[in-house]
Amino acid sequence: MEQTQTRIRISWPAGHITATVEDTPTAQALVKALPLSATANTWGEEVYFDTGISVPREDGAQQVVEPGTVAFWTDGDALALPYGPTPISRGDECRLASPCNLLGALDGDPRTLATVRGGDPIRVELA
Repeated sequence: MEQTQTRIRISWPAGHITATVEDTPTAQALVKALPLSATANTWGEEVYFDTGISVPREDGAQQVVEPGTVAFWTDGDALALPYGPTPISRGDECRLASPCNLLGALDGDPRTLATVRGGDPIRVELA
């Protein structure tokens, strides 16, 4: 079966970025829930926000990921978008709060997310 990819757009007051997500159970649940609006939270160099969807942790969930990974934090029903170190990182790694389902990757420079402020309205829709 051929893997299909979906592009999503994440916007906030100071900017926006698109991401490509793979065809995983979590990504399918997310895409079904779009468009969604949430309030941004920041944790070190990571933006995360509630999605209103609850899914189980998948095999292959990871805690240390590349900057720009689109991850789903099952413990918080949240999309997690790391672009640099978090408070629990060792060195320059992106270490998430706990193992997260991997959905895909941001298109372009993940540091664009540095303009997101905690409390910003954030919107996710199909690109």
